[in-house]
Amino acid sequence: MEQAEAHNGSGAGDASAAGAAGARPPATPEGMALAYGSLVLMALLPIFFGALRSVSCAKGKNASDMPETITSRDAARFPIVASCTLLGLYLFFKIFSQEYINLLLSMYFFVLGILALSHTISPVMNKFFPVNFPNKQYQLLFTQGSGESKEEIVNYEFDTKDLVCLAMSSIVGVWYLLRKHWIANNLFGLAFSLNGVELLHLNNVSTGCILLGGLFVYDVFWVFGTNVMVTVAKSFEAPIKLVFPQDLLEKGLEADNFAMLGLGDIVIPGIFIALLLRFDISLKKNTHTYFYTSFVAYIFGLGLTIFIMHIFKHAQPALLYLVPACIGFPLLVALVKGEVAEMFSYESSAEILPHTPRLTHFPSVSGSPSSLADSMQQTLSCSHRRRQQNPSAM
Repeated sequence: MEQAEAHNGSGAGDASAAGAAGARPPATPEGMALAYGSLVLMALLPIFFGALRSVSCAKGKNASDMPETITSRDAARFPIVASCTLLGLYLFFKIFSQEYINLLLSMYFFVLGILALSHTISPVMNKFFPVNFPNKQYQLLFTQGSGESKEEIVNYEFDTKDLVCLAMSSIVGVWYLLRKHWIANNLFGLAFSLNGVELLHLNNVSTGCILLGGLFVYDVFWVFGTNVMVTVAKSFEAPIKLVFPQDLLEKGLEADNFAMLGLGDIVIPGIFIALLLRFDISLKKNTHTYFYTSFVAYIFGLGLTIFIMHIFKHAQPALLYLVPACIGFPLLVALVKGEVAEMFSYESSAEILPHTPRLTHFPSVSGSPSSLADSMQQTLSCSHRRRQQNPSAM
């Protein structure tokens, strides 16, 4: 998490951090409070609703509706892949023109953002369609080979309601593509985050600890050890971070002095919190103790991040504070309740997801800037929760 000193929400481009800092007056206490409070609220929404939707997703009967499961092997490789991706982006920005790179990325995330936003709003929009709405089913199918060797490349089922949601999401997409406005950026960022929490499932608590622990080291190294993370975050014009202007009260919607929070700081703890919700449900005690404990722990960790950043006036790796809180608080509760063995023996994939496919393409995630592109491209193309006979519940 950091203060984005050089980000222009109207799409005019980024100035250098030093130049922006010298020309821009410091944010007011009211503006900072509004910005950081809004970032915390925006981070909590996809975690809360994504966790709830992950339960419905896990209980889905359709094979195509199944989420992607992250195993311990995936979790161990995750920080390495994320580091390579982050360093690759940094070198790209150093070698090639930032303008052309961001143009290509904008087109890429334009498509992914529309799909993610459409999937996010579909359950809500389905409630507003009249009963007699003429809803027709469609299927987009691409295969490779023939006969027994035929392999599905794309198998996307949708209906008329989905097309309406896609059309609405496309309006936001065009807005983002033309203006790079911070509100359009946040709509896409929230959609990516919610889809990530909903569709990426940890198979057990041990895997979650491996993943969070590895990314804890990764985040600290790339933020404190180098300037790579901050440089990529400020250069990367894509909805991989939530932003909110600290000068909104002075400049309105055209404000340009942003605080930012990377999607990785939402999705990574979020999928662990969602796992604890499914663990709560497996206990069949009609309580969500571990879910609420981890949710409160996330609020505490994010608040501590903001406090430390404000005190030291330096970008902070949010996972440095979120990981100990999100793991430590629930573990302490389990120790008090004597349920540590049950927590670590719980297998999400074995109990609820007997045929969940193993994750083979996992997202490129960094602690502050995080790109969910690879994962979203795979999971969104095979998750069709918006069936007339089996609509999703939010």
